[in-house]
Amino acid sequence: MRFSPPVLQSLDGSFRHLKTPLVDAPPAQRDPAVIETVSAMLLDIERRGMDAVLDAARRLDLYEGGDVELTAEQIATSGDRLPADLRAAIDLGGERTRAFAKEQRSHLQDFETELVPGLVTGVKYVPVSRVGAYLPAGRFPLTASAFMTVGVAKQAGVPTVIACTPPQPDGGANDAVVYAAHVSGVDRVFVLGGVQALAAMAYGLLGELPIDMLVGAGNAFVAEAKRQLFGTVAIDLLAGPSEVAVLADETADPILVAADLLGQAEHGPNSPAALVTTSEELGRAVIAEVERQLPTLSTESICGPAWRDYGSVTVADDRETAAALMDDLAPEHLEVITADDAWYHERLLNYGSIFLGAWSTVAYSDKGMAGTNHVLPTAGGAKHSAGLSVSRFLKPLTYQRIAEAATPELADAVQVISDSEGMAAHSATATLRTARLS
Repeated sequence: MRFSPPVLQSLDGSFRHLKTPLVDAPPAQRDPAVIETVSAMLLDIERRGMDAVLDAARRLDLYEGGDVELTAEQIATSGDRLPADLRAAIDLGGERTRAFAKEQRSHLQDFETELVPGLVTGVKYVPVSRVGAYLPAGRFPLTASAFMTVGVAKQAGVPTVIACTPPQPDGGANDAVVYAAHVSGVDRVFVLGGVQALAAMAYGLLGELPIDMLVGAGNAFVAEAKRQLFGTVAIDLLAGPSEVAVLADETADPILVAADLLGQAEHGPNSPAALVTTSEELGRAVIAEVERQLPTLSTESICGPAWRDYGSVTVADDRETAAALMDDLAPEHLEVITADDAWYHERLLNYGSIFLGAWSTVAYSDKGMAGTNHVLPTAGGAKHSAGLSVSRFLKPLTYQRIAEAATPELADAVQVISDSEGMAAHSATATLRTARLS
């Protein structure tokens, strides 16, 4: 699946492109060279353990320290080294994300029901035992990632959450990332990056048992490591480059639309940004406004190529066509800025997270202030999957309790089906119980 205009040509003339990508949008980070490198690294780490992890840390991250684990004091005091306004913003983002996850958790209720007399079934929500979170801190330290991974896991009731974050040029961890993990309730933090970090958590090389679930964003190597480790552990999802799409009409402000497109293009030079609009005038104004804003950004070298190579603007004749185009696109982040946002909210089905109205921007969620999770499906994955949430850390365990009175009907049906399949032992588990009825 690719994040790009859903079709190259409208057969019925109901939409047209004002700007198309120069390059096919990237798939979910599948590169043969990356696959081969990750496979070799995981095999080496599985064979040699922590020695291979530290070799990779020294070679790839230039790590020269000793113990890769931060002490409890280093974690607890990480906020002391931050500017007061940054510390306050992290506190706010952590609190908002925890509050939303707590509310989500309250709606996931254990239940029990008697389907027929004597046949009782139910569900218990039980958290996984151990989660490993990867907290990126490369070109841009994603401070809020800990809110979405560590904090939400803790709200789900996960007893043990450890985190890995790559070393900075000085050899230590990024204090803002560590403080965000601290306020989110992390148990242990390790200064490890990339494939070696995920492997160390998955294989139980960090003084913990192997974790049950890996979560968190990362580059192509991190994504591929998660793909290859899936099965050994559970994962949140496989994500490609960050995406944004805006659905707007003539009432939208082109300055804000352009700013929001560039805000997500800033994630990387291959981050797609798409506008679908029912107003050609707005579409052309947004294209002009993007070109005006780009030179004012310190990150123009990232946003510019992303917009040039992967940006698109499509004009739809009506709102039904606009909604259909957006559902086919299935973007990670979707902004709706129209005169009737409620109609689109009711109609749209495929997106990672939706932002309704001119006052809602993706950056509010990216930084944790909206409370919702920013670990979301990309590359069309929103057609079949949702983003990370408190429910992902919970196992809905079913149970049944069957009384003697309910046995005849159940046993007779099981015997008939089992006999038709030729499964004699299955049939016997039912008929033996029938024979024992009082």
